[in-house]
Amino acid sequence: MEVKVLSVNISEEKGTIKKPVDSIVLDNNGVKGDAHSGQWHRQVSLLGKESVDRFSEQAGREIKFGEFAENITTEGLELINTSPMDRLVGKKVELQITQIGKECHGNTCAIFKEVGNCVMPKEGIFATVVKGGELKAGDSFKYQPRVFKFKVVTLSDRASRGEYEDRSGPRIIEILKDYFDDKPRIIEIDHTIIPDDFESLSLVVEKDVYNGYDVIFTTGGTGIGQRDITVEVVKPMLDKEIPGIMEMIRTKYGAQKPNALLSRSVAGLIRDTLVYTLPGSVKAVNEYTTEILKTMEHLIYMRHGLDVH
Repeated sequence: MEVKVLSVNISEEKGTIKKPVDSIVLDNNGVKGDAHSGQWHRQVSLLGKESVDRFSEQAGREIKFGEFAENITTEGLELINTSPMDRLVGKKVELQITQIGKECHGNTCAIFKEVGNCVMPKEGIFATVVKGGELKAGDSFKYQPRVFKFKVVTLSDRASRGEYEDRSGPRIIEILKDYFDDKPRIIEIDHTIIPDDFESLSLVVEKDVYNGYDVIFTTGGTGIGQRDITVEVVKPMLDKEIPGIMEMIRTKYGAQKPNALLSRSVAGLIRDTLVYTLPGSVKAVNEYTTEILKTMEHLIYMRHGLDVH
């Protein structure tokens, strides 16, 4: 999708209206000469004409480019429907979206005082500079949404031989699809069934990490049976373990049903891939994913250096 640049704007002080200029230069600090430049996650602000037009109609007057303190005014994409880690790629510059909206400072803000309201907190977006260069009105970006890639791995000797219907793997897929259904995020989910075999799981995890999956869910093999090897395989592979997630889940559900305390599930990072090892029952999958999804996106953003709250 093409996103056209209608105006580029600069202000020397924060909280003030920005003025259109002929061109801006983007570097590793943001917009050169702009008050918001620096080593942080809101180097560049963008607002779509679509949002400006809606507010102009409500305000009963024309809103000029830069009045809401946006560095770049665009047309062609509802920016509010983008997500952190999406990218805007131009011929000379490239931006990575880091935040959607922001806190409104109300009547302490010069923009709010002058205009009477501000659309940036609701519909403006912020970005960091991936590739610097000059940008001017009339240039354009290609919108590249960041796809989240998930891998679901079911460990079951019987299911891998076709003797047993795998229900826990499909349930994880169903939960993920439901969770992202109302979010502006494209996801891809792959699923495989393997036997409870040390080498098979090691190879799958190594391959999936190499292929850049954001998250791997395994289901099965977290108990104490002779063939339960998931934790023995995954835990030594972790670069960073995240113990609190599984500890909380065991404590929460184990308080009512002590058998839940017997799970040895682990969570952590292998390079940039999050890995969660879940038990093999559908009931446990429901319980674990409910808690995991509360922090999963935040962990992905943290790993990629985004200060998203």
